[in-house]
Amino acid sequence: MAKYISETLQTPVAYECDVLVAGGGIAGVSAAVAAARQGSKVILLEKQFLLGGLATAGLITIYLPLCDGKGHQVSFGLAEELFRLSIQYGYEAKYPSAWLEEQSKEGTAQDRQKQRFEVRFNAQLFAIAMEQLLKKEGVTILYGTAVCGVQVEKDKIASLIIENKSGRSAVKAKSVVDTTGDADICMMAGEAIELFEGQNALAAWYYSAGEKGFDLNMLGVIDISDEENDGTMIKLIPKTFQGVDAMELSEMVQNAHDAILDDFRKKRMQDETLLPTTFATIPQVRMTRRLSGKYTMTLQDERREFEDSIGIISNWKKRGPVYEIPFSALHGTKIKNLITAGRSISAQDSMWDVTRVIPACAVTGEAAGTAAAMTDDFEALDVAELQGRLEKAGVKLFIKSLEM
Repeated sequence: MAKYISETLQTPVAYECDVLVAGGGIAGVSAAVAAARQGSKVILLEKQFLLGGLATAGLITIYLPLCDGKGHQVSFGLAEELFRLSIQYGYEAKYPSAWLEEQSKEGTAQDRQKQRFEVRFNAQLFAIAMEQLLKKEGVTILYGTAVCGVQVEKDKIASLIIENKSGRSAVKAKSVVDTTGDADICMMAGEAIELFEGQNALAAWYYSAGEKGFDLNMLGVIDISDEENDGTMIKLIPKTFQGVDAMELSEMVQNAHDAILDDFRKKRMQDETLLPTTFATIPQVRMTRRLSGKYTMTLQDERREFEDSIGIISNWKKRGPVYEIPFSALHGTKIKNLITAGRSISAQDSMWDVTRVIPACAVTGEAAGTAAAMTDDFEALDVAELQGRLEKAGVKLFIKSLEM
């Protein structure tokens, strides 16, 4: 039988804003930048002390493709801006010269068909670059801050209850963007949600330095395309993880540390100079909990035209498939002023694996932040006006508008 305690709380309102973004991963950064550029007062909450989420603290340091694998760029706007920002101070691997360097048109076309528009970046430099961008745009960042409750009044979020070093307080906002990656705000607010039907296998990525130089060691689950997959991925342990339970996540992180230490010891036998330099400081879970939105995307939506499209993404796993993302996959029907982006958008499991990665997070984040600056009722939003603002920001909305 569960045990309970009773609490009587009087929570002070510490902050007020137009747009509150919960979660400072790629989707959250994109949403905050987009909302700020629309003239909104924006607060970004991040429970770590580092921006970027899985891309940085999780060391998933591969900015997956902005192209379709057949020589055509499909994702634009902040998706491309953050791509370039990620390597502003240098890249680690997979430099896409065909996409970033001036060449003859004929050579570029041929090279772009062979090389995808992706890169491996340095996590720490990218995190700082994003922080600089947010400060430039006037976004208030609250690090070390966790959302522990939601106050809902008349089908709208009135405030988020937060806890940080200053204690427990509330933030009032006109609209809220859930970029927690796990649809935490949707769950707390009572919006419809779904759990990932599968489970997350263990990943234990870490960096090391030795005779071969500075290197990324990708243990366990890896994000590589079907054509690059040589079958070397080894399942580290039999157990898998749902990713929404505190004790389970604590166990997952400890298992990852065990795997890193074991791998390091083995490699140290061949290279006495080898030392681990950094490892992921958050659990490397890919899919956990998401919004069950007004529309749920599937793999069958490939090249489908949506009247309410807010951007385009490709399938990072294979060459060819391209998807328009409908605005209706970013919001539900219960909480009027709540919208999601990134890993939390409404997509069935197979499609979820496509929409959870960096380019899709940036595309949906930009749309969510722009929309949040426009309204506190997403079902009633003038989507045509939203699309106009996104196009003005350089986003391409429809597949038919691409040069393909």
